[in-house]
Amino acid sequence: MIENVQKALEKNQEALRSLVILHRASDTIYKQEIETMKKYNLTMGQFGVLEALYNKGDLRIQELIDKLLSTSGNMTVVIKNMIRDGYITKVPDCHDKRASRIHLTDFGRKTIEAILPEHYDNIGHIFGVLSLEEQETLNAILKKFKR
Repeated sequence: MIENVQKALEKNQEALRSLVILHRASDTIYKQEIETMKKYNLTMGQFGVLEALYNKGDLRIQELIDKLLSTSGNMTVVIKNMIRDGYITKVPDCHDKRASRIHLTDFGRKTIEAILPEHYDNIGHIFGVLSLEEQETLNAILKKFKR
């Protein structure tokens, strides 16, 4: 049995190394990215909702879940807290009276408009360790995992 483990390890050594490096890089990027959100007392989920609504307009909760790769339970809590804090409201869906759409309030719009320039600059800084050509190469490589 140990021999099988050793063979599998040797065969996949570089792939395992790549996975560890990818996870560590992702963790580092996330920690740097979240700093902007913390300044505005937002979680990444809340920021994601604000950004999605700002860029896409009113959305159903399921659309937010799909766009943000979230779970329904988590999104329900995020939405509830954001309504409580005045960032968003629920409005009836004019096409389906049983459903609601999530809408940015003026406060939510002002908040995301204040954050986005700093957020975009922060992302530029994070990825500034790579040249533009390296960023394009990285994007092409990472897209290969979308199967």
